[in-house]
Amino acid sequence: MNSLMLNTDGVQIPQLGFGVWQVPADEAEQVVATALRAGYRHIDTAAAYGNEEGVGRAVRASGLPREKVFVTTKLANADHARAEEAFDESLARLGLDYVDLYLIHWPVPKQDKYVRAWKAIEKIYRDGRAKAIGVSNFTAGMLTRLMNETDTVPSINQIELHPYFQQRETRAFHEANGVLTEAWSPLGQGRGLLEDPALALLADKHGKTPAQIVLRWHLQLGNVVIPKSVTPSRIAENIDVFDFILDPESMAALGALNRGLRYGGDPDTFNVI
Repeated sequence: MNSLMLNTDGVQIPQLGFGVWQVPADEAEQVVATALRAGYRHIDTAAAYGNEEGVGRAVRASGLPREKVFVTTKLANADHARAEEAFDESLARLGLDYVDLYLIHWPVPKQDKYVRAWKAIEKIYRDGRAKAIGVSNFTAGMLTRLMNETDTVPSINQIELHPYFQQRETRAFHEANGVLTEAWSPLGQGRGLLEDPALALLADKHGKTPAQIVLRWHLQLGNVVIPKSVTPSRIAENIDVFDFILDPESMAALGALNRGLRYGGDPDTFNVI
């Protein structure tokens, strides 16, 4: 498992993690336990997912030392004005003493409280309750505002990113400012990407599945990537991506798939509370 260095006191994040978006609360413990047994050491949850309790139970019951499992959770959109209290509630649900990474889930520009939330999260970081802090679904302009009005550059920005929506300008901004890029919906939400004929050709060429080809592309771009599945065979398949390399021609073929096709919310207009 590769790890990448965050811009925060030498903290490293496993580059391939396991996401639990849309995993039902009553299945989360079993699903995360399966992922940990398969070798994942990075679990990504959020207050809004409603499954922090199951994630925490699985981490605690895994037998793994706490420092060997990287746990991310996120601040809910309705809690920007009470970030410290919301963080404590997440920590209690997880049953952990700290999280490795705490993110603002969405900027929610209409309510315009994300700078206030970030200042509270900076305090959580200074207190050692989160080893690193970052954001999710922020634009370059929003990141610039945080950097201009607060003291801490976010360590990571988790954004929708897949071959049909490659976000090249945002990724370039991240690189220029020491912010890691983390991809959510890395496989395009099962909405046609994995059936693309170009991916089928690459899968045949490398003896891998289309999903494995896409995940390998993310890793070679330098993205942190968090695929999600509740199926044990797929959970194992998605982590089996460290025994091959995509050659430049394959990377170029994947780069040519970009359509600017966003499936999730647009950070500039997504104001769901």
